[in-house]
Amino acid sequence: MKLINFKTARNLLFIFEIISLSLIFLYNWPNIEINTIYLSLGLIALVYVSNVILLKLSKGDNYIFLIVCMLMSIGIIMIYRIDPNLGIRQLQWLYIGIISFFITYIFFKFYNKWDKHFELYLAISYILFFSTLFFGLRTNGSLRWINIGGLSFQPSELIKIIFVFILACIYSGKAFSANSKFDKHKEIITLGIVYSFIAILFIQRNLGASIVFFAIYAGIQYIYTQNLKYTIYNLVLFTFGGFAGYFIFDHVRIRFITWLNPWEFIDTIGYQITQSLFAIAEGGFFGTGIGRGRPNFIPLSYNDFIFSAIIEEMGILTGIGIIMLYLIFVYRGFKIALKQEEMFYRIISIGISLLFGVQTFIIIGGVIKLIPLTGLTLPFISYGGTSIVTSFIALGFLQGASEKDLNGGSQNE
Repeated sequence: MKLINFKTARNLLFIFEIISLSLIFLYNWPNIEINTIYLSLGLIALVYVSNVILLKLSKGDNYIFLIVCMLMSIGIIMIYRIDPNLGIRQLQWLYIGIISFFITYIFFKFYNKWDKHFELYLAISYILFFSTLFFGLRTNGSLRWINIGGLSFQPSELIKIIFVFILACIYSGKAFSANSKFDKHKEIITLGIVYSFIAILFIQRNLGASIVFFAIYAGIQYIYTQNLKYTIYNLVLFTFGGFAGYFIFDHVRIRFITWLNPWEFIDTIGYQITQSLFAIAEGGFFGTGIGRGRPNFIPLSYNDFIFSAIIEEMGILTGIGIIMLYLIFVYRGFKIALKQEEMFYRIISIGISLLFGVQTFIIIGGVIKLIPLTGLTLPFISYGGTSIVTSFIALGFLQGASEKDLNGGSQNE
């Protein structure tokens, strides 16, 4: 019965892709390029083959990968509609991402000493952070990118995953020797590590990533700390940092001002968010239809604001569907954590689930003006090579964690 349900879900995804790609054909008719055909066949083959392979390899929770396939299908269809060249490039990144997913999953599944490398995780994080500070490229006021051999990537995207492993080592008791002076003061040490990361992100003007780091830490700390006062310290420090950032950094102040009243600055700093709201309003419940909207009016509609572009052409109901998919994904991530006997893997599952959940909330909340806007990508949907690959790596770790302590059973329930 479980297998039939999984196949049914996969077949529904296949039907969705056929219908959506048919609309793209109609939109481009009669000038359909060969690249469009390659995109369509490539996407269908990618989703179908990868799900079949995973079903044969894994006894863990295969539904999380199926949910991701639905999200990435919506994303690439919308990206291609906005810019065909970006759509083809995104498909290439998805291939790389899925290969990275399988490599990560297999490595995580068979290597059992992930909790032994706390110092290594910490060293890699600081090396990546300081490499960005000294050698990074500044784009749109933020220092996020490193260029190596013509290929740019965001180190902070990789550090998010490593950060989860750092917290897992600390709170599972694997970071410091038992009863050592470091173990006795591990909460203070953890606060120091976390806020050194957040301070560097503020210097880089990477506000969105700093909120994600804080949220992951706050969630894991709240669950596993033995003294509530450290949670209070954490909240006080972050609140103070937020106020300080408002007065020190212009970009933080601009984001807050445009959140309160973007209409006053509709021609300048409020242009992005107002165009996003116009697109959402134009879409209504059922959308204008693929190819019948004006997503190009929104700056970075294929990246930060892709959720608004999707709603404009596919409707608010599709937007609600996307939110539901993320909610189910996070729910299954927590379900994986609850079935873990070993605390290290439990915290890994919680941390990765929080990573995706918080990042989704921040970007969707920003584009609908629920919270101040920050520069993040919508996981598995937005355009971006670094984001896609690191998201699939994180998914690989979660998939591997879903098989820990199964003893031959299955989590596909």
